[in-house]
Amino acid sequence: MEDRLFRDAMGKFATGVTVITTKLHDETHGMTANAFMSVSLNPKLIVISIDERASMLAKIQQSGTFAVNILAEDQQYLSQHFAGKREEGIDVPFTTLEGYPVLKDVVAQIVCDVKASYVEGDHTLFIGHVQAIHVEGRPPLLFYSGKYESLQPSQTSV
Repeated sequence: MEDRLFRDAMGKFATGVTVITTKLHDETHGMTANAFMSVSLNPKLIVISIDERASMLAKIQQSGTFAVNILAEDQQYLSQHFAGKREEGIDVPFTTLEGYPVLKDVVAQIVCDVKASYVEGDHTLFIGHVQAIHVEGRPPLLFYSGKYESLQPSQTSV
C-alpha cells in the first residue's frame, strides 16, 4: 500500500495535540506530537511515540524523563512553534510540575519517568510511569484530517 493512503487513513482518527517536554543539561526541550495514549491504570502508565529522526529521541533517552502537555484550543501557536514553525517574539510559557518542565495553562500536564522503550519500525515507543498530573478545565485543541479543530458545545434541542 502507498504511504499516502496510510497517512490519509490515520489522519481520519481525531486526536488531541500535545507538546512533549524534557530537560537535559539544564535546558528545556519540546516537540509537538499526537502519538500519545494511556496504557494502564495500575500502575499508571502512558506511551508516546517518537520518530527516529526527531532530535527529541536522544534527549528523552538521555534524560529518562518526559512530560506530556495537552494543548488547549487557543494554543495552536504552541503546537506550530514546537513543530518547527517558529515565529519571532513567541514567549514559551514554561513552568515546572514536581520538578519536570511543563507548559503553563494547558489542558493537562502529565509528568513521567521512562519505564521502558521499544523500537518499532521508524519510531521508538516510550512507556512512561506517571509521577504527577495537573488538569485544568479548558477545551482541548484537536487535530483531524491534517487540520486543527476544536470541540463545539453540543446543541440540545427540546
